[in-house]
Amino acid sequence: MTRQRDGGQAGAAAALDLGYARVDTDRESRQGLPEVVYGPGKTTGQIRGIVTGLLTHNAGPVLVTRLDEETAAAVGGAVPGGRYDAASRLLVWRPAPAGSFRVTVVTAGTADLPVAAEALGVCRAVGLAATAVADVGVAGLDRVLAVRDQLQASDAVIVAAGMEGALASVVGGLVRCPVVAVPVSSGYGAGLEGVTALLAMHASCAAGLTVVNIDSGFAAAMAVHRIAQVAAGRR
Repeated sequence: MTRQRDGGQAGAAAALDLGYARVDTDRESRQGLPEVVYGPGKTTGQIRGIVTGLLTHNAGPVLVTRLDEETAAAVGGAVPGGRYDAASRLLVWRPAPAGSFRVTVVTAGTADLPVAAEALGVCRAVGLAATAVADVGVAGLDRVLAVRDQLQASDAVIVAAGMEGALASVVGGLVRCPVVAVPVSSGYGAGLEGVTALLAMHASCAAGLTVVNIDSGFAAAMAVHRIAQVAAGRR
């Protein structure tokens, strides 16, 4: 393992060169969190090596996303102290204590729960005070109106919705806080595996929605984390 400056350029970020990965060990100082490890496509040994490097060179939480239970068990057995959550498919070391920034993660339907679970798990791992509200889609507007007070008391809302993705627009019209919309690939043929929801969220007339990639609860949580850092005066 060597720690070097990528490309030898002055001011470039320090990296831990493992041969198969160059671990960004300075990301925590730049962005407030260590590099997050995307699990799929990596071997157990590669994940173990990257996580060990991150734990050695950083103080904050270390996360591995999208892990199945078997891989999580193998990595967790090799690197002690990790905590795995099957719903979010998230393996976490040193989770941050919950702060005061309140996030509500909302789903349009029960089928959207896996994506919402990832958003919820990442939010909690990085220190956001996150809660979940499930199955309040627009086919029964009274359901979302029944939780209006909770939504309006939030510092940010993450909306996970498939089908036509309309719940993001409804929530965007009810609250003044940032709303991060996650299109979900649930739905029938014309839903185009989340593309319809993605385009509908981008075309929303609820001004100011942030829209992330299809099924990316992780990206939604990271967007909210950035907002929370600015709200806390950390830049």
